[in-house]
Amino acid sequence: MKKILLTLAFIGLTVSCTDDITGLNQDTKNPTTTKAEYLYTNAQKAIVDQMVSTSVNINVYRLFAQHWTETTYPDESQYDITTRSIPANTYSALYRDGLRDLKESKTLLNAEIPVGASQTAILNNKKAMVDIMMVYAYSVLVDTFGNVPYSEALDIEAHPLPKYDDAATIYKDLLSRLTADVALISSEASFGDADIIYAGDAMQWKKFANSLRLRLGVNMLDVDAVYAKAQIAAAVVSGTITSNADNTKLVYSDASVGNSNPLYADLVVSGRNDFVPANTLVNKMNALTDPRRAKYFTLKSGAYSGGTYGTSNNFAAFSHMNATLNDQKFPGTIFDYTEVEFLLAEAAAKGAAVGGTAASHYTAGITASMEDWGVDSADILAYLAQPSVAYATATGTDKQKIGEQAWIALFNRGFEAWSSYRRLDFPVLVAPPVVYNNQNTVPVRYTYPSREQQINATNVTAASTAIGGDKLSTKLFWDKF
Repeated sequence: MKKILLTLAFIGLTVSCTDDITGLNQDTKNPTTTKAEYLYTNAQKAIVDQMVSTSVNINVYRLFAQHWTETTYPDESQYDITTRSIPANTYSALYRDGLRDLKESKTLLNAEIPVGASQTAILNNKKAMVDIMMVYAYSVLVDTFGNVPYSEALDIEAHPLPKYDDAATIYKDLLSRLTADVALISSEASFGDADIIYAGDAMQWKKFANSLRLRLGVNMLDVDAVYAKAQIAAAVVSGTITSNADNTKLVYSDASVGNSNPLYADLVVSGRNDFVPANTLVNKMNALTDPRRAKYFTLKSGAYSGGTYGTSNNFAAFSHMNATLNDQKFPGTIFDYTEVEFLLAEAAAKGAAVGGTAASHYTAGITASMEDWGVDSADILAYLAQPSVAYATATGTDKQKIGEQAWIALFNRGFEAWSSYRRLDFPVLVAPPVVYNNQNTVPVRYTYPSREQQINATNVTAASTAIGGDKLSTKLFWDKF
Protein backbone atom coordinates (compact mmCIF):
# COMPACT_ATOMS: atom_id res chain seq x y z
CA MET A 1 0.00 0.00 0.00
CA LYS A 2 2.85 2.35 0.87
CA LYS A 3 4.41 1.77 -2.56
CA ILE A 4 1.11 2.57 -4.26
CA LEU A 5 0.80 5.90 -2.40
CA LEU A 6 4.37 6.88 -3.24
CA THR A 7 3.80 6.03 -6.88
CA LEU A 8 0.62 8.13 -7.05
CA ALA A 9 2.39 11.06 -5.38
CA PHE A 10 5.23 10.86 -7.87
CA ILE A 11 2.78 10.78 -10.81
CA GLY A 12 0.95 13.78 -9.36
CA LEU A 13 4.17 15.77 -9.08
CA THR A 14 5.27 14.98 -12.62
CA VAL A 15 1.88 15.97 -14.01
CA SER A 16 1.65 19.23 -12.08
CA CYS A 17 5.24 20.40 -12.54
CA THR A 18 6.38 22.47 -15.50
CA ASP A 19 9.58 24.02 -16.71
CA ASP A 20 7.82 27.42 -17.00
CA ILE A 21 8.07 29.16 -13.63
CA THR A 22 7.54 32.74 -14.88
CA GLY A 23 4.08 32.80 -13.33
CA LEU A 24 5.70 32.77 -9.91
CA ASN A 25 7.06 36.26 -10.63
CA GLN A 26 3.65 37.80 -11.25
CA ASP A 27 2.41 40.26 -8.60
CA THR A 28 -1.30 39.53 -8.49
CA LYS A 29 -2.00 42.37 -6.05
CA ASN A 30 -0.49 45.30 -8.00
CA PRO A 31 -1.79 45.79 -11.55
CA THR A 32 0.58 46.48 -14.43
CA THR A 33 -2.11 48.15 -16.53
CA THR A 34 -4.80 50.70 -15.76
CA LYS A 35 -7.60 52.64 -17.40
CA ALA A 36 -7.54 56.10 -18.91
CA GLU A 37 -10.30 57.15 -16.51
CA TYR A 38 -8.24 56.44 -13.39
CA LEU A 39 -5.25 58.38 -14.68
CA TYR A 40 -7.47 61.29 -15.66
CA THR A 41 -9.06 61.48 -12.21
CA ASN A 42 -5.70 61.31 -10.48
CA ALA A 43 -4.23 64.03 -12.69
CA GLN A 44 -7.17 66.36 -12.16
CA LYS A 45 -6.89 66.12 -8.40
CA ALA A 46 -3.10 66.53 -8.42
CA ILE A 47 -3.29 69.68 -10.52
CA VAL A 48 -6.17 71.29 -8.64
CA ASP A 49 -4.54 70.41 -5.30
CA GLN A 50 -1.38 72.18 -6.41
CA MET A 51 -3.25 75.30 -7.47
CA VAL A 52 -5.43 75.68 -4.37
CA SER A 53 -2.98 74.62 -1.67
CA THR A 54 -1.46 77.25 0.58
CA SER A 55 1.40 75.08 1.81
CA VAL A 56 4.58 77.14 1.68
CA ASN A 57 6.34 74.03 0.39
CA ILE A 58 4.50 74.08 -2.93
CA ASN A 59 2.45 77.22 -3.51
CA VAL A 60 3.20 80.85 -2.57
CA TYR A 61 1.00 82.57 -5.14
CA ARG A 62 -1.29 84.06 -2.46
CA LEU A 63 1.77 85.51 -0.75
CA PHE A 64 3.23 86.99 -3.93
CA ALA A 65 -0.17 88.59 -4.68
CA GLN A 66 -0.09 90.07 -1.13
CA HIS A 67 -3.52 88.71 -0.28
CA TRP A 68 -2.10 86.67 2.59
CA THR A 69 0.94 87.12 4.78
CA GLU A 70 2.71 84.94 7.31
CA THR A 71 2.96 84.99 11.08
CA THR A 72 5.96 83.36 12.77
CA TYR A 73 8.05 82.52 9.71
CA PRO A 74 7.78 85.21 7.00
CA ASP A 75 10.46 83.74 4.72
CA GLU A 76 8.27 83.20 1.66
CA SER A 77 6.63 86.62 2.06
CA GLN A 78 10.18 87.95 1.92
CA TYR A 79 10.72 86.04 -1.33
CA ASP A 80 12.75 83.05 -0.23
CA ILE A 81 11.42 80.25 -2.44
CA THR A 82 14.59 78.13 -2.56
CA THR A 83 15.03 76.95 1.03
CA ARG A 84 11.87 74.87 0.79
CA SER A 85 12.48 73.93 -2.89
CA ILE A 86 9.18 75.48 -3.96
CA PRO A 87 10.06 75.59 -7.69
CA ALA A 88 11.07 71.91 -7.66
CA ASN A 89 7.89 70.90 -5.85
CA THR A 90 5.82 72.86 -8.37
CA TYR A 91 7.58 71.02 -11.21
CA SER A 92 6.87 67.67 -9.54
CA ALA A 93 3.20 68.40 -8.96
CA LEU A 94 2.52 69.59 -12.50
CA TYR A 95 4.89 67.51 -14.60
CA ARG A 96 5.08 64.23 -12.68
CA ASP A 97 1.73 64.04 -10.88
CA GLY A 98 -0.41 65.85 -13.44
CA LEU A 99 0.96 65.92 -16.96
CA ARG A 100 2.58 62.48 -16.90
CA ASP A 101 -0.70 60.81 -15.94
CA LEU A 102 -2.57 62.84 -18.55
CA LYS A 103 -0.12 61.78 -21.23
CA GLU A 104 -0.57 58.11 -20.33
CA SER A 105 -4.34 58.58 -20.27
CA LYS A 106 -4.15 60.01 -23.78
CA THR A 107 -2.00 57.07 -24.92
CA LEU A 108 -4.58 54.60 -23.65
CA LEU A 109 -7.41 56.51 -25.34
CA ASN A 110 -5.52 56.59 -28.63
CA ALA A 111 -5.27 52.81 -28.49
CA GLU A 112 -9.05 52.39 -28.24
CA ILE A 113 -10.99 51.44 -31.37
CA PRO A 114 -14.53 52.86 -31.22
CA VAL A 115 -17.46 51.16 -32.92
CA GLY A 116 -20.00 53.50 -34.48
CA ALA A 117 -20.52 57.23 -34.50
CA SER A 118 -21.63 57.52 -30.87
CA GLN A 119 -18.60 55.72 -29.46
CA THR A 120 -16.36 57.81 -31.71
CA ALA A 121 -17.90 61.02 -30.36
CA ILE A 122 -17.52 59.84 -26.76
CA LEU A 123 -13.87 58.96 -27.36
CA ASN A 124 -13.27 62.34 -29.00
CA ASN A 125 -14.75 64.09 -25.98
CA LYS A 126 -12.42 62.18 -23.67
CA LYS A 127 -9.38 63.00 -25.78
CA ALA A 128 -10.30 66.68 -25.88
CA MET A 129 -10.88 66.84 -22.13
CA VAL A 130 -7.53 65.22 -21.39
CA ASP A 131 -5.76 67.64 -23.71
CA ILE A 132 -7.53 70.70 -22.25
CA MET A 133 -6.27 69.72 -18.82
CA MET A 134 -2.76 69.29 -20.24
CA VAL A 135 -2.92 72.73 -21.84
CA TYR A 136 -4.03 74.23 -18.56
CA ALA A 137 -1.11 72.67 -16.66
CA TYR A 138 1.42 73.79 -19.28
CA SER A 139 0.00 77.32 -19.25
CA VAL A 140 0.53 77.49 -15.48
CA LEU A 141 4.11 76.32 -15.89
CA VAL A 142 4.83 78.94 -18.57
CA ASP A 143 3.15 81.69 -16.57
CA THR A 144 5.17 80.71 -13.49
CA PHE A 145 8.63 80.13 -14.96
CA GLY A 146 8.76 81.40 -18.58
CA ASN A 147 10.56 79.00 -20.91
CA VAL A 148 9.96 75.41 -19.78
CA PRO A 149 10.31 71.85 -21.14
CA TYR A 150 7.51 71.23 -23.62
CA SER A 151 8.30 69.56 -26.95
CA GLU A 152 10.69 67.08 -25.27
CA ALA A 153 8.88 66.85 -21.93
CA LEU A 154 7.36 63.68 -20.41
CA ASP A 155 9.58 61.29 -22.40
CA ILE A 156 12.39 60.20 -20.12
CA GLU A 157 13.61 57.48 -22.49
CA ALA A 158 14.00 59.64 -25.58
CA HIS A 159 14.69 62.92 -23.77
CA PRO A 160 16.02 62.38 -20.24
CA LEU A 161 17.32 65.97 -20.31
CA PRO A 162 14.63 67.89 -22.18
CA LYS A 163 15.27 71.25 -23.78
CA TYR A 164 13.42 74.34 -22.62
CA ASP A 165 11.12 75.74 -25.32
CA ASP A 166 10.46 79.39 -25.98
CA ALA A 167 7.47 80.53 -23.91
CA ALA A 168 5.80 82.51 -26.72
CA THR A 169 6.11 79.52 -29.05
CA ILE A 170 4.56 77.26 -26.40
CA TYR A 171 1.70 79.73 -25.97
CA LYS A 172 0.79 79.66 -29.64
CA ASP A 173 0.89 75.87 -29.69
CA LEU A 174 -1.33 75.72 -26.62
CA LEU A 175 -3.84 78.00 -28.33
CA SER A 176 -3.78 75.78 -31.43
CA ARG A 177 -4.41 72.74 -29.25
CA LEU A 178 -7.35 74.40 -27.53
CA THR A 179 -8.84 75.34 -30.90
CA ALA A 180 -8.61 71.73 -32.02
CA ASP A 181 -10.00 70.44 -28.73
CA VAL A 182 -13.04 72.72 -28.92
CA ALA A 183 -13.73 71.54 -32.47
CA LEU A 184 -13.61 67.93 -31.27
CA ILE A 185 -16.16 68.31 -28.48
CA SER A 186 -19.80 67.29 -28.88
CA SER A 187 -22.75 66.91 -26.52
CA GLU A 188 -22.13 63.16 -26.22
CA ALA A 189 -21.05 61.54 -22.94
CA SER A 190 -17.43 61.30 -21.82
CA PHE A 191 -15.70 60.27 -18.59
CA GLY A 192 -18.78 60.44 -16.39
CA ASP A 193 -17.97 60.39 -12.67
CA ALA A 194 -14.28 59.91 -13.43
CA ASP A 195 -14.32 63.61 -14.31
CA ILE A 196 -14.30 65.15 -10.83
CA ILE A 197 -14.56 68.72 -12.13
CA TYR A 198 -17.55 68.74 -14.50
CA ALA A 199 -18.89 65.18 -13.98
CA GLY A 200 -18.37 64.32 -17.63
CA ASP A 201 -20.19 67.32 -19.11
CA ALA A 202 -18.16 67.87 -22.27
CA MET A 203 -19.93 71.11 -23.14
CA GLN A 204 -18.72 72.61 -19.87
CA TRP A 205 -15.21 71.62 -20.84
CA LYS A 206 -15.73 73.53 -24.08
CA LYS A 207 -16.54 76.66 -22.07
CA PHE A 208 -13.47 76.12 -19.90
CA ALA A 209 -11.27 75.65 -22.99
CA ASN A 210 -12.57 78.85 -24.54
CA SER A 211 -12.10 80.74 -21.28
CA LEU A 212 -8.50 79.52 -21.19
CA ARG A 213 -8.10 80.70 -24.79
CA LEU A 214 -9.39 84.08 -23.64
CA ARG A 215 -6.85 84.21 -20.78
CA LEU A 216 -3.91 83.33 -23.01
CA GLY A 217 -5.08 85.81 -25.63
CA VAL A 218 -5.39 88.64 -23.11
CA ASN A 219 -1.93 87.82 -21.77
CA MET A 220 -0.55 88.30 -25.29
CA LEU A 221 -2.30 91.60 -26.10
CA ASP A 222 0.77 93.72 -25.35
CA VAL A 223 3.16 91.60 -27.41
CA ASP A 224 1.15 90.52 -30.48
CA ALA A 225 -2.09 92.47 -30.54
CA VAL A 226 -3.38 91.30 -33.93
CA TYR A 227 -2.89 87.61 -33.16
CA ALA A 228 -4.19 88.01 -29.59
CA LYS A 229 -7.35 89.83 -30.66
CA ALA A 230 -8.14 87.12 -33.19
CA GLN A 231 -7.77 84.44 -30.51
CA ILE A 232 -9.92 86.41 -28.06
CA ALA A 233 -12.67 86.98 -30.61
CA ALA A 234 -12.72 83.30 -31.57
CA ALA A 235 -12.94 82.23 -27.93
CA VAL A 236 -15.84 84.58 -27.23
CA VAL A 237 -17.78 83.51 -30.32
CA SER A 238 -17.27 79.84 -29.47
CA GLY A 239 -18.52 80.38 -25.92
CA THR A 240 -16.77 81.01 -22.61
CA ILE A 241 -17.92 80.60 -19.01
CA THR A 242 -21.01 82.81 -18.67
CA SER A 243 -22.14 82.34 -15.05
CA ASN A 244 -20.92 81.10 -11.70
CA ALA A 245 -22.70 77.84 -12.47
CA ASP A 246 -20.03 77.22 -15.11
CA ASN A 247 -17.05 77.70 -12.79
CA THR A 248 -14.23 75.20 -13.22
CA LYS A 249 -13.92 73.73 -9.77
CA LEU A 250 -13.38 70.51 -7.88
CA VAL A 251 -15.80 70.00 -4.99
CA TYR A 252 -13.84 68.19 -2.33
CA SER A 253 -15.05 65.51 0.08
CA ASP A 254 -15.21 65.26 3.86
CA ALA A 255 -14.78 61.49 3.75
CA SER A 256 -11.06 61.69 4.46
CA VAL A 257 -8.35 64.30 4.85
CA GLY A 258 -6.71 63.09 1.63
CA ASN A 259 -9.82 64.05 -0.33
CA SER A 260 -10.43 67.35 1.46
CA ASN A 261 -9.57 70.77 0.12
CA PRO A 262 -5.82 71.23 0.78
CA LEU A 263 -6.69 74.41 2.71
CA TYR A 264 -8.28 72.19 5.34
CA ALA A 265 -5.00 70.35 5.80
CA ASP A 266 -2.99 73.58 5.80
CA LEU A 267 -5.23 75.65 8.08
CA VAL A 268 -6.96 73.08 10.30
CA VAL A 269 -5.35 69.64 10.43
CA SER A 270 -1.84 71.08 10.69
CA GLY A 271 -2.77 72.72 13.98
CA ARG A 272 -0.66 75.68 12.92
CA ASN A 273 -1.53 79.37 12.68
CA ASP A 274 0.81 80.41 9.90
CA PHE A 275 -1.30 82.89 7.94
CA VAL A 276 -3.35 86.04 8.34
CA PRO A 277 -4.85 88.37 5.73
CA ALA A 278 -2.31 90.90 4.47
CA ASN A 279 -2.80 94.55 5.36
CA THR A 280 -2.28 95.34 1.67
CA LEU A 281 -5.62 93.76 0.79
CA VAL A 282 -7.53 94.48 3.99
CA ASN A 283 -6.67 98.18 3.98
CA LYS A 284 -7.79 98.55 0.38
CA MET A 285 -11.09 96.81 1.08
CA ASN A 286 -11.60 98.88 4.24
CA ALA A 287 -11.14 102.08 2.24
CA LEU A 288 -13.90 100.93 -0.13
CA THR A 289 -16.17 99.56 2.61
CA ASP A 290 -16.19 96.36 0.60
CA PRO A 291 -19.00 93.99 1.70
CA ARG A 292 -16.86 90.98 0.81
CA ARG A 293 -14.75 91.58 3.91
CA ALA A 294 -17.24 89.59 5.97
CA LYS A 295 -16.95 86.74 3.46
CA TYR A 296 -13.16 86.83 3.24
CA PHE A 297 -12.12 87.60 6.85
CA THR A 298 -13.16 87.48 10.48
CA LEU A 299 -13.53 90.56 12.65
CA LYS A 300 -10.87 91.47 15.19
CA SER A 301 -12.08 93.76 17.97
CA GLY A 302 -14.98 94.90 15.80
CA ALA A 303 -12.87 95.73 12.74
CA TYR A 304 -11.05 94.06 9.88
CA SER A 305 -7.31 94.11 10.45
CA GLY A 306 -4.52 92.68 8.30
CA GLY A 307 -1.02 91.67 9.31
CA THR A 308 1.86 93.74 7.98
CA TYR A 309 2.96 92.10 4.76
CA GLY A 310 6.38 90.46 4.80
CA THR A 311 7.01 90.69 8.54
CA SER A 312 6.38 88.46 11.53
CA ASN A 313 2.81 88.87 12.76
CA ASN A 314 1.04 87.80 15.95
CA PHE A 315 -1.77 85.50 14.78
CA ALA A 316 -4.04 86.50 17.65
CA ALA A 317 -3.73 90.22 16.91
CA PHE A 318 -5.33 90.26 13.46
CA SER A 319 -8.33 89.11 11.46
CA HIS A 320 -8.25 85.52 10.22
CA MET A 321 -9.49 83.85 7.06
CA ASN A 322 -13.22 83.28 7.08
CA ALA A 323 -14.19 79.82 8.35
CA THR A 324 -15.65 79.02 4.91
CA LEU A 325 -12.11 78.34 3.71
CA ASN A 326 -11.67 75.77 6.49
CA ASP A 327 -14.48 73.56 5.19
CA GLN A 328 -13.23 70.17 4.02
CA LYS A 329 -15.61 70.34 1.04
CA PHE A 330 -14.81 73.91 0.02
CA PRO A 331 -14.38 73.82 -3.79
CA GLY A 332 -11.00 74.25 -5.39
CA THR A 333 -11.49 76.68 -8.28
CA ILE A 334 -9.12 77.01 -11.24
CA PHE A 335 -11.29 79.24 -13.45
CA ASP A 336 -14.45 81.23 -12.83
CA TYR A 337 -16.93 83.70 -14.26
CA THR A 338 -15.40 86.54 -12.26
CA GLU A 339 -12.06 86.11 -14.01
CA VAL A 340 -13.72 85.83 -17.42
CA GLU A 341 -15.51 89.15 -16.99
CA PHE A 342 -12.38 90.98 -15.87
CA LEU A 343 -10.47 89.50 -18.81
CA LEU A 344 -13.23 90.73 -21.13
CA ALA A 345 -13.05 94.18 -19.52
CA GLU A 346 -9.32 94.31 -20.14
CA ALA A 347 -9.72 93.05 -23.70
CA ALA A 348 -12.42 95.62 -24.45
CA ALA A 349 -10.27 98.41 -23.02
CA LYS A 350 -7.49 97.38 -25.40
CA GLY A 351 -9.74 97.33 -28.46
CA ALA A 352 -10.60 93.64 -28.81
CA ALA A 353 -14.02 92.72 -30.19
CA VAL A 354 -15.69 91.00 -27.27
CA GLY A 355 -19.13 92.60 -27.18
CA GLY A 356 -19.97 95.06 -24.45
CA THR A 357 -17.64 97.69 -23.02
CA ALA A 358 -14.83 97.73 -20.52
CA ALA A 359 -17.23 99.32 -18.06
CA SER A 360 -19.98 96.72 -18.51
CA HIS A 361 -17.60 93.79 -18.10
CA TYR A 362 -15.88 95.45 -15.13
CA THR A 363 -19.26 95.81 -13.42
CA ALA A 364 -20.17 92.22 -14.30
CA GLY A 365 -16.87 91.00 -12.85
CA ILE A 366 -17.45 92.69 -9.50
CA THR A 367 -21.04 91.44 -9.43
CA ALA A 368 -20.02 87.87 -10.27
CA SER A 369 -17.47 87.86 -7.45
CA MET A 370 -19.89 89.19 -4.89
CA GLU A 371 -22.66 86.81 -5.92
CA ASP A 372 -20.29 83.87 -5.76
CA TRP A 373 -19.36 84.82 -2.20
CA GLY A 374 -23.00 85.28 -1.19
CA VAL A 375 -23.15 89.08 -0.85
CA ASP A 376 -26.69 90.52 -0.74
CA SER A 377 -27.98 92.24 -3.88
CA ALA A 378 -28.54 95.55 -2.08
CA ASP A 379 -24.94 95.57 -0.86
CA ILE A 380 -23.70 94.85 -4.37
CA LEU A 381 -25.62 97.77 -5.83
CA ALA A 382 -24.46 100.10 -3.06
CA TYR A 383 -20.83 99.13 -3.64
CA LEU A 384 -21.06 99.63 -7.41
CA ALA A 385 -22.66 103.04 -6.90
CA GLN A 386 -19.70 104.41 -4.96
CA PRO A 387 -17.77 107.04 -7.00
CA SER A 388 -14.55 105.29 -6.00
CA VAL A 389 -15.84 102.06 -7.58
CA ALA A 390 -18.08 103.06 -10.50
CA TYR A 391 -16.10 102.74 -13.71
CA ALA A 392 -16.89 106.27 -14.91
CA THR A 393 -15.61 107.93 -11.73
CA ALA A 394 -13.06 105.55 -10.18
CA THR A 395 -9.52 106.84 -10.00
CA GLY A 396 -6.98 106.17 -12.72
CA THR A 397 -6.64 104.58 -16.12
CA ASP A 398 -8.45 101.50 -17.43
CA LYS A 399 -5.52 99.42 -16.19
CA GLN A 400 -5.78 100.82 -12.67
CA LYS A 401 -9.56 100.50 -12.40
CA ILE A 402 -9.67 96.96 -13.76
CA GLY A 403 -6.45 95.88 -12.06
CA GLU A 404 -7.45 96.96 -8.56
CA GLN A 405 -10.94 95.49 -8.68
CA ALA A 406 -9.80 92.25 -10.32
CA TRP A 407 -7.15 91.84 -7.62
CA ILE A 408 -9.77 92.15 -4.89
CA ALA A 409 -12.21 89.84 -6.68
CA LEU A 410 -9.60 87.12 -7.22
CA PHE A 411 -9.15 86.54 -3.49
CA ASN A 412 -8.19 82.94 -2.69
CA ARG A 413 -7.09 82.48 -6.30
CA GLY A 414 -3.50 83.46 -5.75
CA PHE A 415 -2.09 82.45 -9.13
CA GLU A 416 -4.73 84.41 -11.04
CA ALA A 417 -4.43 87.47 -8.78
CA TRP A 418 -0.64 87.43 -9.20
CA SER A 419 -0.99 87.10 -12.98
CA SER A 420 -3.47 89.98 -13.13
CA TYR A 421 -1.07 92.15 -11.13
CA ARG A 422 1.85 91.28 -13.39
CA ARG A 423 -0.11 92.05 -16.53
CA LEU A 424 -1.78 95.29 -15.40
CA ASP A 425 0.72 96.56 -12.81
CA PHE A 426 -2.14 97.42 -10.45
CA PRO A 427 -2.64 97.65 -7.61
CA VAL A 428 0.75 99.14 -6.84
CA LEU A 429 2.50 96.54 -4.69
CA VAL A 430 5.88 97.04 -3.04
CA ALA A 431 8.35 94.60 -1.55
CA PRO A 432 8.57 94.38 2.25
CA PRO A 433 11.43 96.14 4.08
CA VAL A 434 13.31 92.89 4.67
CA VAL A 435 13.77 90.64 1.62
CA TYR A 436 15.73 87.55 0.64
CA ASN A 437 18.79 87.88 -1.58
CA ASN A 438 18.23 91.62 -2.29
CA GLN A 439 14.94 90.97 -4.10
CA ASN A 440 13.57 94.48 -3.62
CA THR A 441 10.69 94.25 -6.10
CA VAL A 442 7.62 92.02 -6.14
CA PRO A 443 8.56 88.73 -7.88
CA VAL A 444 7.18 88.25 -11.38
CA ARG A 445 8.24 84.62 -11.84
CA TYR A 446 9.67 81.60 -10.03
CA THR A 447 13.32 80.72 -10.50
CA TYR A 448 14.12 77.33 -12.04
CA PRO A 449 14.37 74.34 -9.66
CA SER A 450 17.86 73.85 -8.25
CA ARG A 451 17.84 70.17 -9.15
CA GLU A 452 17.14 71.10 -12.77
CA GLN A 453 20.09 73.47 -12.62
CA GLN A 454 22.25 70.58 -11.44
CA ILE A 455 20.97 67.70 -13.59
CA ASN A 456 19.89 69.52 -16.74
CA ALA A 457 22.41 72.36 -16.51
CA THR A 458 23.01 72.91 -20.22
CA ASN A 459 19.35 73.38 -21.06
CA VAL A 460 18.61 75.44 -17.96
CA THR A 461 21.53 77.73 -18.73
CA ALA A 462 20.26 78.21 -22.29
CA ALA A 463 16.76 78.97 -20.99
CA SER A 464 18.08 81.43 -18.41
CA THR A 465 20.04 83.27 -21.09
CA ALA A 466 17.04 83.33 -23.43
CA ILE A 467 14.69 84.93 -20.89
CA GLY A 468 17.20 87.45 -19.60
CA GLY A 469 18.38 85.74 -16.43
CA ASP A 470 17.01 83.21 -13.98
CA LYS A 471 15.80 85.79 -11.46
CA LEU A 472 12.57 86.51 -9.63
CA SER A 473 12.59 89.92 -11.29
CA THR A 474 12.85 88.67 -14.89
CA LYS A 475 9.58 89.43 -16.65
CA LEU A 476 7.73 86.84 -18.73
CA PHE A 477 7.47 87.42 -22.46
CA TRP A 478 3.94 88.83 -22.16
CA ASP A 479 4.73 91.12 -19.23
CA LYS A 480 5.90 94.10 -21.26
CA PHE A 481 5.15 97.05 -18.98
